[in-house]
Amino acid sequence: MTAFVIVLTAVGTIALGLVVLGFGARRLLGLRIGVLRSLLTGCTGLLTTGLVSSAMGPAAAGTVLVTVQVGCALLAAMTFLALSEAVVPSGSVGGIVRWPRSVKRRVARTQRFTELSRIALRHGLGRLPRLSGLTGPATSATRTEHARALRMALEEAGTTFVKLGQVLSTRYDLLPAEFIDELSLLQCAAAAEPWDDIERVLTEDLGAPPGEVFAEFGTVPLAAGSVAQVHRARLRDGRAVAVKVQRPRARQVVERDLDILLRIARRTGERTAWGRSVGVTGLVRGFAASLREELDFRTEARTTREVFAAREADAGQHPSEDPAPRPAVRIPAVHDGPTTARVLVVEWLDGVTLDRAAESADARGFDRTALAGALLDCVLAQIMTDGVFHADPHPGNIMLLDDGRLGLLDFGCAGRIDRVLRSALRDLLVAIHRNDQQALCDALLELVEHRPEPADENRLARDLGRFMARHLVPGTRPDRDMFAALFALVTRYGLVVPGEIAAVFRSLSTLEVSLGRLVPDYDIIAEARRFATSQVRRKLAPGSLGRAAAGEMLTLLPVLRRLPRRVDRITEALEQGRLSVNVRVLADERDRDFVRGIVHDVLLAFSGGAAGVVGVMLLQTSGGPEITPSVGLFEVLGCNLLLVASVLTLRVLFSLSRGRR
Repeated sequence: MTAFVIVLTAVGTIALGLVVLGFGARRLLGLRIGVLRSLLTGCTGLLTTGLVSSAMGPAAAGTVLVTVQVGCALLAAMTFLALSEAVVPSGSVGGIVRWPRSVKRRVARTQRFTELSRIALRHGLGRLPRLSGLTGPATSATRTEHARALRMALEEAGTTFVKLGQVLSTRYDLLPAEFIDELSLLQCAAAAEPWDDIERVLTEDLGAPPGEVFAEFGTVPLAAGSVAQVHRARLRDGRAVAVKVQRPRARQVVERDLDILLRIARRTGERTAWGRSVGVTGLVRGFAASLREELDFRTEARTTREVFAAREADAGQHPSEDPAPRPAVRIPAVHDGPTTARVLVVEWLDGVTLDRAAESADARGFDRTALAGALLDCVLAQIMTDGVFHADPHPGNIMLLDDGRLGLLDFGCAGRIDRVLRSALRDLLVAIHRNDQQALCDALLELVEHRPEPADENRLARDLGRFMARHLVPGTRPDRDMFAALFALVTRYGLVVPGEIAAVFRSLSTLEVSLGRLVPDYDIIAEARRFATSQVRRKLAPGSLGRAAAGEMLTLLPVLRRLPRRVDRITEALEQGRLSVNVRVLADERDRDFVRGIVHDVLLAFSGGAAGVVGVMLLQTSGGPEITPSVGLFEVLGCNLLLVASVLTLRVLFSLSRGRR
């Protein structure tokens, strides 16, 4: 029984030592660690205790030397924990444990990366110059050749890279004109998916075979893209609908490619000056978020409903002021019942796409100019009034309907713009209409996301004046050179264009091509000016002014109620000489934490240094009281102070190596 008690006591002592040493090392270093790392830290400390006791020999029997043993054990535990954190950071052990389950995903990513590398080499992208040198002395023909190779490689790489190229085709501030022109040719057409796979997706998402949900369902797709394909069907109540069905493996393919893109972007941002200057990691993250939203058809359904409701409300509140009203643009209604994350059901619209709209309009006697104006007004109203707009209005997404109206389809690629940017865009168009370069400069500075200080606004205004004289005079048409010149001007002054504005330019650039299918040489700039001035006149109308004034008054009423009391307090303080101004330094909690951390580290470093100096002095001092025949009090105190100094120094060094968090 006595032996059992001794064993139990020893086990309890060892367990207590493991817990205390692990907890103490963790607290002193300010870390949160798991159970496994805590046990290893405690074992290191206990092992050190045994080694120190053996090294001390008979002198270790004195109870006064226990502090030295505990100090050595704690210092060893902290050293082990600091080194293990440097080699295997906290949280990565779980990844190592889960590693066998991720082998398949890692192998798939490696295979995909190898495939992409072969595509790049096959199209000669290894000879592509650095992105920072694309606008250098190379000839236009050379840049065109490189751009064509890049486009063909992106097309072969598949969905994700085609869409990335389409986004890059709008960034006139990042790529030369030859690359912009070539990447604009990218299309997402693809072969149709077998009906068995599409039927399986429909059954999984709808909870029943398509034959039970729909009265009729066409098994032959009407159109097929890289992400989804469209079928015609009929609901149980007899209404014809278009059903957009996502490809079975679309999300897996996109997620795998996005993972590779994000890794490449991070390395580019870390290792190249070009990547850091343009924020390539942020650009790719924004692209990834947009593409993931596009894979969720519920987001597209919500956007379509928002645009539909905004158009209906605008038509009711603001009837057309033209003597001959333009034909309305129709947005298909969404059927919520059968719509899911991978299945989108919308109203069926009868008509032809803009590729064949000119001949159809002439045959039926439709006014093509009026149709083009209605389409432009619709998209501009979405951008500058509603805040939700179609970001890809290419001819395939626009239909001339049998009733003479236009239909705007596929809001999977949509943009959103807030009230401040919408106001700045309206001011920009009004400035262009008035040919006012200073107003254009002010609107542009309100539009950009970041501008360096100080900005030479006078010089920028003069350059904008030259830009307007060259590209915005009567008789000129907007082209890619105009957008490229504007973005080059913005980049030269260190201005950063928000992603929302880049999406607006992409939408307008694509829309210009679609309008050209209806009316060749359509003057989109003149019509945009007309739209902007009509919007200003509408806001200055008596009814609109009254509503705006009422809204502002509602906002100001609480302020006006408090104003007399505050003025009375200020005048009373002035009269009695009690007026003072309070300035709060370090009002932000993050700033206080930062300063507190610096002061904490400085104090620890000072305390550790002082303890170390005093410890060395005590060890070199002879004489003094003796605790044992071979150990003096000064020696014990000196060893303990040196251990304290080592612990504090290690804590400060570890904090500096990890950075202030």
